[in-house]
Amino acid sequence: MPSRTIAIGDIHGCDRALEALLMLVAPEPTDTLIVLGDVIDRGPDSRRCVDVLLNLREHCRLILIKGNHEEMLLSAIAGGDWADGWASYGGKETLQSYGNLNAIPDEHLEFMQDALDYHATDTEIFVHAGIDPGVPLDQQSVWALRWERFAPERGDPPGNKRLICGHTAQPGGLPVIAGRWTCIDTGAYLRGGRLTALDVISDTVYQTNQAETLSLIEPLNEIAKVK
Repeated sequence: MPSRTIAIGDIHGCDRALEALLMLVAPEPTDTLIVLGDVIDRGPDSRRCVDVLLNLREHCRLILIKGNHEEMLLSAIAGGDWADGWASYGGKETLQSYGNLNAIPDEHLEFMQDALDYHATDTEIFVHAGIDPGVPLDQQSVWALRWERFAPERGDPPGNKRLICGHTAQPGGLPVIAGRWTCIDTGAYLRGGRLTALDVISDTVYQTNQAETLSLIEPLNEIAKVK
């Protein structure tokens, strides 16, 4: 089987959806899985989600992109700007899964600290949130990469590559395509939401949910909303 490059949208502590998604995708050692950030917060078991991804590193190439929620947790740990506010943005659920900040294992913190700002191939750019089309990739701001909303009207990504992002939860649990922008945050933690993976070579979509009532494999062009 040829190697695959598969992006996974915002997991947000949805451990059952993640485990079901990985069973559906069935990663091979030659595959590259790119997790687009926001592994943690909001959902019921952020700790379990990180454990699953750490184990996954033993079975395929795994790349983690840093999301704004990883940024908030790390800031809270360091006593930074999010020390007081993070809990109200989903951090409360993460703390419940670990017990408290001091109980977060070093391996988990290092995994999040070492996450990339972006990952690029010959044909795609993978980011958590968005991008400033007028700025070279290596000069993008943290704000654009981790906090910007899905904004394809601003223009094409650098190099005219396809941008694969998360961060902006799409209503109805469906990915969205707008020009060269594709968003695969399908609101895994929301009622009726889904966790989405996209094989960017075959444009195959995989979806599951936290309730374990969904197991879907469909072509991207048949399931996505097009703007």
